[in-house]
Amino acid sequence: MSALAIAIGAFFGAISRFAINTFVKARTKTEFPFATLFVNVTGSFALGFLAGSEQGGLLMLALGTGFMGSFTTFSTFKLENLQFYQKRDERLLIGYLAASYSLGILAAVLGMWLGVHYIR
Repeated sequence: MSALAIAIGAFFGAISRFAINTFVKARTKTEFPFATLFVNVTGSFALGFLAGSEQGGLLMLALGTGFMGSFTTFSTFKLENLQFYQKRDERLLIGYLAASYSLGILAAVLGMWLGVHYIR
C-alpha cells in the first residue's frame, strides 16, 4: 500500500511540474528559470506545511514523498546553475542561487509555522 501511495503522488507531482513548466516557459522570454524556482519554492512550502502539521502514514508518503519528490527538482536546479556557470553568467548564477535558497528556506519555515499553528 505504501508503494502505491507514493506512485500515485509521484504521478500527480510529475504532471503538475510539467504543466507549470510548460505554462511558465510559454509566457516568459528570459533565461531565468522561473518555472523551476516556482516549483521548488512552492514545494518547500508544502513540505514544510506537511511536516509542521505532523501528517504521517499514507498521506505523508503520497504527498511528501510521492508528490513533492516528483514535483520539486533538485537535479534540474543544479543543471541550470551549471549552465549559467559554463556561460560565465555570474549575475544569473548568483541571483538564481540566492533566490532559490533564501526563498526556499523562507517558504519551508512559513509552511511549517502554518502547519504547526493551524492544523495540529
